[in-house]
Amino acid sequence: MTKPRPFHIVLGALALAGVAKAALLVGDTTAPPQPRPGLFVGAANAAAGDAEAPAEPAPAAEPAPAAIPQSCAAPEEVLSAIATERGLLEEQRDTLDARAAEIALARETLAVETARLEELRGALEGLLVEIDAARQADVDRLVALYVNMKPREAATIMNDLDIEVAVTVLGAMPERDAAPILAAMNVVRAQAISMIILERSKLPGDQRLDGIRLQ
Repeated sequence: MTKPRPFHIVLGALALAGVAKAALLVGDTTAPPQPRPGLFVGAANAAAGDAEAPAEPAPAAEPAPAAIPQSCAAPEEVLSAIATERGLLEEQRDTLDARAAEIALARETLAVETARLEELRGALEGLLVEIDAARQADVDRLVALYVNMKPREAATIMNDLDIEVAVTVLGAMPERDAAPILAAMNVVRAQAISMIILERSKLPGDQRLDGIRLQ
């Protein structure tokens, strides 16, 4: 028995395919032939894809990383700067506290010194009052002594007495007691005492004591 040749096999397969197709056409003459999905869809899609498929878009370039400004420091540097600033603030606060304590101490010292000076001024004013009272008491005593003297005797003494003392005593005497003594004194000295008594009642800038002769 001879084996079938490949050519004969191909012809037989084509004949069977033609018979099957004719049978399908006879069985359904009204309906249009429907393509078998599994047979032609893949080929059609492949052809359409080859003919009309757009070129695959090129991958978009990755955006360049934004440049970090130099002012943006790392968290460690920020924390270090904050700690440094906090330390400076603490030092300034300590300095201000120390300065405030010094000012408070200076104020307290000033208050103590002011009270002490006020006390000293009060004591000094009291001493000045006592000195003035004692001086006035001495002047009153001298006035009483010269008043009880004879005018010529008192004038003889006052001719040689310090001019300031003579002016003070005669200026404090009543006029009725000072006039006889002044009349018995040396004329030049009596004139000088009279001018000094007149000028001392004026203001220091208005006093004219130059050129006064005492002898």
